[in-house]
Amino acid sequence: MRTAPGRRGVDAGRARDIAKMASAYPMTDHDRIRQWAESRGARPARVCGTGASSELGVLRLEFPGQQALHEHLEEVSWEEWLASFEAARLALVVQDDGGKGPPSRFNRLVRRELAGAK
Repeated sequence: MRTAPGRRGVDAGRARDIAKMASAYPMTDHDRIRQWAESRGARPARVCGTGASSELGVLRLEFPGQQALHEHLEEVSWEEWLASFEAARLALVVQDDGGKGPPSRFNRLVRRELAGAK
């Protein structure tokens, strides 16, 4: 891979994400998703200003202390979040910590066919 002088190729943040993905796995079961999120203090949310009036738009999990980081999030019910999750045929890719340190919050919402999930 060719990079500009002074660059190492993949930036540090992307490299961390790639390393985390190596030990990550997809989930589609609603009970498991909710348990994983709630055990880490996460709540279901949507990105405001996305989606039509009848849709939630872009889904996220909002963790404590994350409210103002990147985008304006609005909390929604688990029922709404999971219905939109199903309608979009998404999978939640997560990483467990393996009992080392605090629970990992790493997660990504991806299309099921890309995650190899059913």
